Amino acid sequence: MDKIAVLIPCYNEEQTIGKVIADAKAALPEAVIYVYDNNSKDRTAEISEAAGAVVRHEYKQGKGNVIRRMFREVDAECYLMIDGDDTYPLDCAREMADRVLTHNADMVVGDRLSSTYFTENKRPFHNFGNSLMRWSINSLFKSDIKDIMTGYRAFSYEFVKTFPVFSQGFEIETEMTIHAVNYKMQVENVIVEYRDRPDGSVSKLNTLPDGMRVIRKMLVLYKNYKPFNFFGLFALLLFLVAIGFMVPIVIEFVETGLVPRFPTLIACGFSGLAGVMSFFAGLMLNVIDSKDRKDFEYRYTRVHDHKNSMIRRDRENK
Repeated sequence: MDKIAVLIPCYNEEQTIGKVIADAKAALPEAVIYVYDNNSKDRTAEISEAAGAVVRHEYKQGKGNVIRRMFREVDAECYLMIDGDDTYPLDCAREMADRVLTHNADMVVGDRLSSTYFTENKRPFHNFGNSLMRWSINSLFKSDIKDIMTGYRAFSYEFVKTFPVFSQGFEIETEMTIHAVNYKMQVENVIVEYRDRPDGSVSKLNTLPDGMRVIRKMLVLYKNYKPFNFFGLFALLLFLVAIGFMVPIVIEFVETGLVPRFPTLIACGFSGLAGVMSFFAGLMLNVIDSKDRKDFEYRYTRVHDHKNSMIRRDRENK
């Protein structure tokens, strides 16, 4: 088991990957640096190997697929994940790793938005999207994450081995954040400087398509992790619709003894029935979610014990 593993997912980053590896070695000389190449068409893998990194490959396209492969294959007490585009300085790497190794953090978020992101980043829709996602997730999940979409993070062994990766693309950062918040893991923020990509380096993020996938992922996870809130909201809306259309009918019946709008009355009945069904669906799913939280605590403890046994075995072998 490595003490610190630096994980760098890469796709066509030949212009910057050599510098990122060199900076990682300088900041964390004891770390093992892994570059996972995702079907690059340039010399990313060749340059990475020449720079002294362990180069591995993920042939299924997408950042989420790369992270799934990395988390499965690498065992370390602390993982530092950073993009290969040289937008994140490594001067905070030691602090982020120490938060995991000595402060028991499960995930450390490299917070760009509190420093230079909005002045360095030249894509205004990305700025808006980052702010929107931060506000949405912190509001829905009652958290205080400073940067949702950052690719600069540190993780504990327990986080990595209990995190089920379902995303295939850039929505993976949203999934990691919500997973940590939902299961009450220890999440800390470290402010990091951000610099825009150098000339000639092209972002692989498509603002609108990837942005819509991120929003969809957030809503799906909110439904899965907060089912009573999600279905309860639908139940409330359906009840309000039913009551809103029912009140005039009731008033007219009281005044005249007639019910001339039977189709509206029937629609109100169906809306109210749908609200009841939505309420009880949320209630039942909430019970299932409570059991999942208990099971997660058991899995987390087993992974923690397994890590400690691996560390003891490594020390005995030395």
